[in-house]
Amino acid sequence: MSDLDVWASIGLLLLATLLTRGSFFLFGHAVKIPAKVQHALRYAPAAALAAIIVPDMVLMNGALQLNWMNPKLMAGLAATAFFLVKRHMLGTIIVGMAVYSLLRIIL
Repeated sequence: MSDLDVWASIGLLLLATLLTRGSFFLFGHAVKIPAKVQHALRYAPAAALAAIIVPDMVLMNGALQLNWMNPKLMAGLAATAFFLVKRHMLGTIIVGMAVYSLLRIIL
C-alpha cells in the first residue's frame, strides 16, 4: 500500500466513525424509537454477553463438549447456580473462578 492509500483509509475510517457516532447528536431528536423496541433493546447487552461467553464455555478444541469433563461449563453452571440463589455478583465471580481453577487442577 502506498502512503496515499494508508491516509485515504484512515480518513475514510475517521469519517465513518464520526458519522455513525455523531448521527445521534445530529438526528437524535428526529428519530423516535417505539416503546416496544426500547423495551427489547434493554436485553441487548445481556444477549451480546451471552453470545460471547456461551460458545467459549461449551466448545473445547472446536468440538461441542457438554459433559462433566468440561471445566468451563461446570464452572459456569456453578456460578449461575450461586447467582440464582444469592444474587451476589462478586461471590458469583469468586465461585466461578474457584470451581474452574479446582477442576483444571483435578481434570
